[in-house]
Amino acid sequence: FAPGTGDVDIYKHTDQQGLWIGSIGTNPIGCIAGIRYNQFYGFIGLFLVKKEHRGQGYGLKLWKQAFEHLSDLPCVGLEAAPDRINDYSNWGFQPSSLTTRWELTKIDGLHSKKISNQLLRGLDILEGKSIPNNVVQAYDANREPSPRPHFLSDWLSHPAGNVLALIDDHGFCHGFGRIRPCLLKKGEGWRIGPLLADTPELAELLLVKLVDRHPGIVLIDSPGLNPFASNLLISLGFHEISSTLRMYKGNQPPINMHDIYGLACLELG
Repeated sequence: FAPGTGDVDIYKHTDQQGLWIGSIGTNPIGCIAGIRYNQFYGFIGLFLVKKEHRGQGYGLKLWKQAFEHLSDLPCVGLEAAPDRINDYSNWGFQPSSLTTRWELTKIDGLHSKKISNQLLRGLDILEGKSIPNNVVQAYDANREPSPRPHFLSDWLSHPAGNVLALIDDHGFCHGFGRIRPCLLKKGEGWRIGPLLADTPELAELLLVKLVDRHPGIVLIDSPGLNPFASNLLISLGFHEISSTLRMYKGNQPPINMHDIYGLACLELG
């Protein structure tokens, strides 16, 4: 995990019954989230049991709690570590695509070519509260497995980090992204997500602008169903540090992921 500042509060607001902590007495030993985004889609994540308490059935109890909470939904997603894929398959989850975590060490520099003025013709880069909320939500709803207006509103209005959006002269969105501080195993860094854009060039523009003002280690999680994301991130100096497998139980959302370059939160879809 590399939890972002304020992430848990947003999860709680999205589904106030979707977070659980397992304890022995007053000692927390594990946690899990089963978040209902709406009546059609949910996601299981943040599943963790301390090493010294594994293999004793505590993880199974947490799993059943989240699984039952989402059991009436037509689609539930999760991200599976390589050694857990078979376990989740036994519960009815089917593989979808690889999700890759990328890291940029800012000291290495961002290997970006100069942004062309032609690329920005007719587009304004808006920031923070100047971004029309409904415009970004409409753009996101057409590119995500299931509309998530409440989650997205909280996610983009959170004071930690920064949000940028590309808006044309007619008020339509052509991409947006958020960067937020996060905790690392050693120190702190930044996570980018979500990152959505019409083209790889516009995604690069947003990435450059987001990273430029936030020195340090930067993480982003890209979906394998976007055929352009890996080449873009490699060209900018990111390197792969881990991967998970996106899996679904039920009807996998029929959505085109070509405009999604970074997931909002790997832990919760």
